[in-house]
Amino acid sequence: MQVSLLSHGSSHRHRKRHLIARFRAWLPLRPLSVQPQAATAPGMTVYLHEGDIPADLFAGGAAIAVDTETMGLITPRDRLCLVQLSDGGPDEHLVRFAAGAGYDAPNLKALLADPARVKLYHFGRFDIAAVQHYLGVVAAPVYCTKIASRLVRTYTDRHGLKELVRELLGQDISKQQQSSDWGSPELSDAQKDYAASDVRFLHRLRTELDKRLIREGRMELAQACFDFLPTRAALDLAGWPEIDIFAHA
Repeated sequence: MQVSLLSHGSSHRHRKRHLIARFRAWLPLRPLSVQPQAATAPGMTVYLHEGDIPADLFAGGAAIAVDTETMGLITPRDRLCLVQLSDGGPDEHLVRFAAGAGYDAPNLKALLADPARVKLYHFGRFDIAAVQHYLGVVAAPVYCTKIASRLVRTYTDRHGLKELVRELLGQDISKQQQSSDWGSPELSDAQKDYAASDVRFLHRLRTELDKRLIREGRMELAQACFDFLPTRAALDLAGWPEIDIFAHA
């Protein structure tokens, strides 16, 4: 294909721009790198429950992604405000605990304590401790995407959820609401969507991380770490949060 470009006056300059635009449209597309897409998905619904979930909310045996929001990072001091749940489907469920309302949530406790359900976390150590301290149950068996990432993504020190979702799933999530008042009587839409996004991707991340764990021969090591995680959380609650009891000194 040949294109003759003439430039004699404004009309010719206009024609030149027009022909260049047509020429670029004709060129075959070059491969592009994958860019993060918006994290929200059409048809997705976030449900907010007060104090507990309905019985039989999730199909039996399905792995459940779990996250928590608290008033701060010191578990005995900073109360549990929200528990987020997802079975990997199009919806997420948030369970809010109002100040002074207590934690009598039999359906939620039964779900979290169910030994037939794997609970998926990102940095499960914190969430398991919060659930154990406030709800009185051990939310196991466990899979932690942060531990899995540390075992297979040894080429980086960036193991946050935002980075994992970006690299492994090609999507972007916002962390603007990470530090906000989760004890507020009314949660904003931005808070709800942020909370839901913490469990929205964990099933898919598990699938991708498992591929790498198997490829690198570290699946058994990862499972041993997952199995120990409730004990690590119990050590945190018992007074050894920053002490490595396995260290020589």
